[in-house]
Amino acid sequence: MMLMKYIDEYRDRDLIMKLAGRITASARHDYIFMEVCGGHTAAIHRFGIPALLPENIRLISGPGCPVCVTGTDFIDKTVAYSEMDDVIIATFGDLIRVPGSSSSLEKQKASGADIRIVFSALDALGIARTEKEKKVIFPGIGFETTAPGTAVTIRQALHERIENFFVLSAHKVMPPAMEAIVKEGTSINGFICPGHVAAVTGSSIFRFLPEKYGLGCVVTGFEPTDLLQAILMLIEQVNGKDPKVEIQYRRAVTAGGNPLAQKNIREVFVPSDAYWRGFGTIPASGLTPGRNYDRFDAEISMPVKVQYHEENEICICSEILRGLKNPCDCPLFADICSPENPVGACMVSGEGACSTWYRYKRER
Repeated sequence: MMLMKYIDEYRDRDLIMKLAGRITASARHDYIFMEVCGGHTAAIHRFGIPALLPENIRLISGPGCPVCVTGTDFIDKTVAYSEMDDVIIATFGDLIRVPGSSSSLEKQKASGADIRIVFSALDALGIARTEKEKKVIFPGIGFETTAPGTAVTIRQALHERIENFFVLSAHKVMPPAMEAIVKEGTSINGFICPGHVAAVTGSSIFRFLPEKYGLGCVVTGFEPTDLLQAILMLIEQVNGKDPKVEIQYRRAVTAGGNPLAQKNIREVFVPSDAYWRGFGTIPASGLTPGRNYDRFDAEISMPVKVQYHEENEICICSEILRGLKNPCDCPLFADICSPENPVGACMVSGEGACSTWYRYKRER
């Protein structure tokens, strides 16, 4: 009861309307704000936030969905591993339907490959404990939010001397992608920053935005009042010409973040260049197991080669992830491409912009 009351306070209709009124009164010119969190994209449209905003405020989605930014080559590698007789793929459910060049994990499973859906890397490690004759590969995806869990699992595997557990890492960190967006010249006035990432890293990782590029940002939560207050805070920054890093989500985020989670990431992973769908390779934007843990790196312990394939030329997922286009701009959207038959990765995950637009905005 107390929990429901706590959530309801952030969905109070009167407070929502007051915030919407303040936003309308404060919005003096045109504003474009980008959210770089798939959870924010889903929440913005689930709660109908755009309908509460004046026409001169536009929200655009960025590379906030870890499944969406994962490259086709990564999917092709997991498919190649799944074709090995002695391999079990233990994966998050979101990844199973992402199309590769010629197949997906879902299709491989239907063809008889041993592919199991897990809720954490520790679940995958549990499979390795019981299936000792098999090699268990966990495709590690996600940003700073999920990376600590993978790091702890790798440390546990080392402690228990489990030799048949491996990670195929596509873990990424958010700031380099945000910087790539700014450098590309995408027209934005500020960022709505991910609350769950900042809960781990602290809000200080975003300081480069105002200091280097004169862009403000607000770290916020996922309730309607969180999002509206963050938009209001960004408007006030732009109006006052005072870009900075602000925390709206103070019930979960501090400037310093979670030291234990950060320690585990530093202990196990090292920065690496990483491929992002829509961006190409971004330097130092990925995380791979370091020297003391590289025996658990699938690409080192059991490397596979896959042939590079171009992305679907009609699908505009890459442009959506860079904030250049919206899902409805794609000729495939809601016709050939749907959640039941996804052509691009942005339609697969519940945090993908195309999936969100299909669910909440298609009829509009």
